[in-house]
Amino acid sequence: MFDDFVVERIDLGDVTIRARFGGQGTPVVLLHGHPRTHTTWHEVASRLDAEHAVVCPDLRGYGESTLPPDEADHSQSSKRAMAGDVARLMTRLGHDRFAVAGHDRGALVAFRTAMDHPHRVSHLVVMDGLPVIEHLERTDARFARAWWHWWFLGQVDKPAERFINADPGAWYSTPPPEAMGAANHADVWAALRNPGVVHGMCEDYRAGLGIDRDHDEADRLAKRRVLCPTLLLESARDDLDIQGDPVAIWQPWLELPIQHRVIDSGHHQAEEAPDEVARAVSEFLARP
Repeated sequence: MFDDFVVERIDLGDVTIRARFGGQGTPVVLLHGHPRTHTTWHEVASRLDAEHAVVCPDLRGYGESTLPPDEADHSQSSKRAMAGDVARLMTRLGHDRFAVAGHDRGALVAFRTAMDHPHRVSHLVVMDGLPVIEHLERTDARFARAWWHWWFLGQVDKPAERFINADPGAWYSTPPPEAMGAANHADVWAALRNPGVVHGMCEDYRAGLGIDRDHDEADRLAKRRVLCPTLLLESARDDLDIQGDPVAIWQPWLELPIQHRVIDSGHHQAEEAPDEVARAVSEFLARP
């Protein structure tokens, strides 16, 4: 897994980020979602590293990356804080300008990175994600039933950690090792059995229900938009369209027309369809 990549724990001040990086060419950072770690990208990274310097970090609070003490507004786990980690990490690795691709919660971080650091992001790839405010403003009974984990993980008065840590295997499910890669499977389960990581993931969702929405709303009121080319990769067998056409939802947030491809996979695109994902990303990054 990740042949010829280097893994380091990089001190960024308030957090230490575990990142794996390798390859050569134009830089791209790949951001995982919940409840994965950076190893979800192992098949995609190995298909991109001939033409790109590929960087795969654990988001703060996930995997083996650390998390600062909790703030009352959960801002330590905001997508703005995570986007700041991405920018600082890429600076430390010598990349002034880079592409960013994110899946699921990582798509929110990728979007926030492009919004907050527009002159550093050359291309944005969002996979199975929308701006969080768009989900929350469209929430109805159907969405709440299908995506109920957002509200469960986001609870504060009755924290989800107590229930999850009692039996992680009863809450989380993953494909078997042979389906997602033995080393990836082992890395994910080491994280899921770590109460600190479970807390970090819950804080991510708590930030999503509050401060992340506030940041999106402020951007919309100020008419700020993503300036770089943007590609949406949508899983064929997932439900990103549960609240409407995701292309139409994304477009007002973007200065340029969005590009859109459907990937023949379930939710975890990078593990289920790495060839198709890598090809889509590579072709998109080849365009100016």
